[in-house]
Amino acid sequence: MTPRAELVHWAFAAGFLLLGLILLAEAIVGNKVFAMRRWRLYLWPSLAFAIGVFLWPVSVFFTNSTLHMLAHASWAEVAMLCGAVQLALVRGKLTSPWWTLSVSAAMLVSGTAFLIHEQNPWLFSRAAFLHHAIGWTLVVAAFFPFMQTLQPRRVVWSAGFAMTWVVLAVMLFCDRDVAPIFGHLSRYAGGQ
Repeated sequence: MTPRAELVHWAFAAGFLLLGLILLAEAIVGNKVFAMRRWRLYLWPSLAFAIGVFLWPVSVFFTNSTLHMLAHASWAEVAMLCGAVQLALVRGKLTSPWWTLSVSAAMLVSGTAFLIHEQNPWLFSRAAFLHHAIGWTLVVAAFFPFMQTLQPRRVVWSAGFAMTWVVLAVMLFCDRDVAPIFGHLSRYAGGQ
C-alpha cells in the first residue's frame, strides 16, 4: 500500500518549508550572528542531504514510469551532492567559495528534471501546472545562489534563495493529483 502522490509531495513540502525558514533566519540575522552557535551552520546542509536520502525510496518505490524514476533519482543525487558540498564547506574540508556554485547547478538540474518529467501541458491539471511552475521557479531561482557566490555579503541574494524554498513549499502543498486549474481540467485527466 503506497501513499498517494500528493501526500509524498506534502511531506517534501514540509522539508522545503523548514529549509526555507532556516535560510531565511540566517538571511535576517546575518551570517555572523547565525554562526555564533556553530551547530546552526550544519542545519540546512544536513536537511538538504536528508531530503536527498528520502528521495531515493520515492524514486524506487513510488514512481510509475522510468521517466519519473529518473527524475526523482536525479533530484536525490543533486540534493545529496548539494548538502554534502555545503557540509564540507562548513567543516572546512573544502575552502574555495566557488564550491557554492554546486547549489546553482543542483537547482538547474532539478528544475530541468521537473520540466522534462511533466509530459502534460500547463493546463492539463493542477499537478501538471505545479510541475511546470516549480520547474521554472527552480531554473530562474538558480540565479540567487550564483549571485551569492559572487557577492556573498548582499542580503538580497540570501533572502531570495531562502524565499525560493518557501515558495516551492507552498507550491508543493497545493499539489493534488487530479484537480482543475483555473476552472479547467482536461477531459483526459478526468474532466468532462
